[in-house]
Amino acid sequence: MAPKPRTIAELRQQRYQVTTVKEELRRNLIRGIRDKAPVFPGIIGYEETVIPKLENAILSGQDIIFLGERGQAKSRLLRSLVNLLDEETPAIAGCEINDSPYAPVCKACRAKVAERGDATEIAWLPKERRYGEKLATPDITMADVIGEVDPIKVAEGRYLADELTIHYGLIPRTNRGIFCINELPDLSERIQVGLFNIMEERDLQIRGYAVRLPLDIYIVASANPEDYTNRGRIITPLKDRYGAEIRTHYPRTLDDEITIVEMECARFDFGEHSVSVPHYMKEIVAEFTALARGSPDVNQRSGVSVRVSIANYETIMANALRRAIRLGEKEASPRVSDLPYMVASTTGKIELETAEEGKEEKLIEGFTRRAVTNVFGRHFKVETLEPLVSQFEEGLTMETSEDMPARDYVELVGFIPPLREAVRAINGQEDAAAVASAVEFILEGLHLNRRLNKDKVAGKVRYRG
Repeated sequence: MAPKPRTIAELRQQRYQVTTVKEELRRNLIRGIRDKAPVFPGIIGYEETVIPKLENAILSGQDIIFLGERGQAKSRLLRSLVNLLDEETPAIAGCEINDSPYAPVCKACRAKVAERGDATEIAWLPKERRYGEKLATPDITMADVIGEVDPIKVAEGRYLADELTIHYGLIPRTNRGIFCINELPDLSERIQVGLFNIMEERDLQIRGYAVRLPLDIYIVASANPEDYTNRGRIITPLKDRYGAEIRTHYPRTLDDEITIVEMECARFDFGEHSVSVPHYMKEIVAEFTALARGSPDVNQRSGVSVRVSIANYETIMANALRRAIRLGEKEASPRVSDLPYMVASTTGKIELETAEEGKEEKLIEGFTRRAVTNVFGRHFKVETLEPLVSQFEEGLTMETSEDMPARDYVELVGFIPPLREAVRAINGQEDAAAVASAVEFILEGLHLNRRLNKDKVAGKVRYRG
């Protein structure tokens, strides 16, 4: 393998072709589609909706804005565009704005090439350094994103009108790369004007001095649809310059939500303990979030992020582990009795339409009950559990609690054949922790379907006919 070129002359000898960012993204996307490679890894549920529109925009060379509520993977999509850049690209060594070796645009690099010619040194930029991102806030200045006259350089004797007095902002410093603006509507109108100059006219006006810099940059952004379309916080010329507006959405199936949760949840070494989450418990967590997204009591303009599901999943796993540690058990599985702890990981992540004292907690409890009911209905037909219900009607009672050892559930199941059959039907695992989880799920499901009564006594729950 030939060594990497270190000067413009060596670069020319290898007949290296320098292309624009949009051409580079387009070329690598075409290769990925042709090779059936995962172009946007880690993006779940957008295969037939968002991804095709994104690919069309890249193939068309259009700047993109993603519109969607919080927690819809907008930032992840934008950052994943880095995967479509070349692993490395050459730039003139020491250039603040990553100038192309063949066509430098800043005054310093033009002077350097004029003096040294093809002996000018080059550096190789990894693709990660060609991505810039800024969260838009009202206090962002033109100096932050565009640039400013550097008083130190003026003090050294340069004229204000001299391009070399400029301290470049974030966007010029991402030249020949991708620049992302999160929450675009929060930018002041003055900064927005500076943006559409860069996107179309290519001139930078800094303190009244026009600096002609033909930047090679791919501008992408994200915004909440309400801010973008209803509040008039985006100036019309800037909207017009974005070639594609792509609407994101929340996972449309429970399986997609569960896949994202398992991919994003925090991972720890549990040491001597193991934590396994039965699939029906994963479904309950995902169903809870789906119910919140469809509730008229929740502000849907703000949205209900996938982070609600992730945090709740982590919470029930943590409580199961805490119980196992306290009881000296090796295996742990979340149970229905762990679900009340989701209040702590949900509160603050959803916004109610009306603020009332205590309403949020009651609403969360209601979502939990409905989630268990819905998931139970997918796994069982109540009539198939009539033999179990009959035993309760004949006087059977069962107690459960968050702190009840798993082996106690196993002993109970051994004495009740209909319950043993139901546990075997729902549970693919034989360990005691999984059996305890299944027992609580079945009993709570029957209670919510009005087949069993339920009493809370001294920290325990008693089910009876």
